[in-house]
Amino acid sequence: MTTAPEAATRALPELDYTRTVDRLLVHRDALGEVFLTDLQPIDDENYAAAGQLPRSHAYYGDHLLRPAHHDPLLILETCRQAALAGAHRFFGVPADNKFILTHLTLRIDEPQAVFVGSSPFRLAMRVRIGNRRERAGRVTGLDYEITLSGNGAVFGTASVGLRFKDPGGYLTLRLNNRDGMALPSSAAYPAGTPGAPVAPHLVGRANPDNVVLLDGVVVGDSAQALLRIPARHASLFDHPQDHLPGMVIAEGARQLALFAALDIRGLSTSKTLLTSLDVRFTRFGELEDDTVLSAVVGELGGPPRTAEAPVDYTLGGVLAGADEDEQRTEDLKVRVEATQKGEELCSFAFTLTRIPA
Repeated sequence: MTTAPEAATRALPELDYTRTVDRLLVHRDALGEVFLTDLQPIDDENYAAAGQLPRSHAYYGDHLLRPAHHDPLLILETCRQAALAGAHRFFGVPADNKFILTHLTLRIDEPQAVFVGSSPFRLAMRVRIGNRRERAGRVTGLDYEITLSGNGAVFGTASVGLRFKDPGGYLTLRLNNRDGMALPSSAAYPAGTPGAPVAPHLVGRANPDNVVLLDGVVVGDSAQALLRIPARHASLFDHPQDHLPGMVIAEGARQLALFAALDIRGLSTSKTLLTSLDVRFTRFGELEDDTVLSAVVGELGGPPRTAEAPVDYTLGGVLAGADEDEQRTEDLKVRVEATQKGEELCSFAFTLTRIPA
């Protein structure tokens, strides 16, 4: 019997992985930050998208996890690019509109499917519009439900929420949020944020330039840190922004979750993968204000998960036939809240999974 996700995957049109899409479709300045390679229509509410995930990347590839897996935030960024490009190409959202991120979710059900192999990963996405907002014949918002597959098999799901504002409407919204204060630009932001950066290995990184936490502390089952604003970072700030991008806050929240999981539950960053994320954005994050990240860690366990088809990792890749007991994985739930001046910007729910050796 064919399951619905399998049928959806087979129904995808042929996708092209030979070149990236126009960088302007995904709101990127640098070609190296474009991961989307194709868009193909299916019907009025569905389309297909393709992305190539690189084996090596200065930001997305800088992780201590072994065996190496593609960064879940890279998968989510590719989904976000598919949503941005689809809004322009299929729903007529003008190029000058501002896109406001309302929510993101990601679930990786088969972590072994995103193992970094000997060639770039071909990500296929079936995108369904779950909620469409219109005003005076203009699309003002879209919620996307995305089925993720690689090598012909579904491995997870994602969702993205976007709202669209014309330049005048966006300026009015931002000025109202800021009590009339002029909008800043990250291009003029200081290169460094005051504070003591967390050691890279404590957040699963090798390169200190990719660490976005300052002054990390742990008390009981909770942890707290300030968000470092890496305004010169080529990936996190690909182009100037007048606010904190949602993906920058997501990176800080992910790092705090790993930092807390290591200190409080002993989960090594070299054996821990983010396998689910759920966040709702309620306010803009301002560049001038301190962003406080606070994490609360649950208990490690629940019934351990077992891969449907047991696998074994070696230096040469993935081998079938590993002993089932060796594939038992444990999950940890972590909640992270981001606040400025005591007001919530967003709240994350993470699942961290210990990857078998």
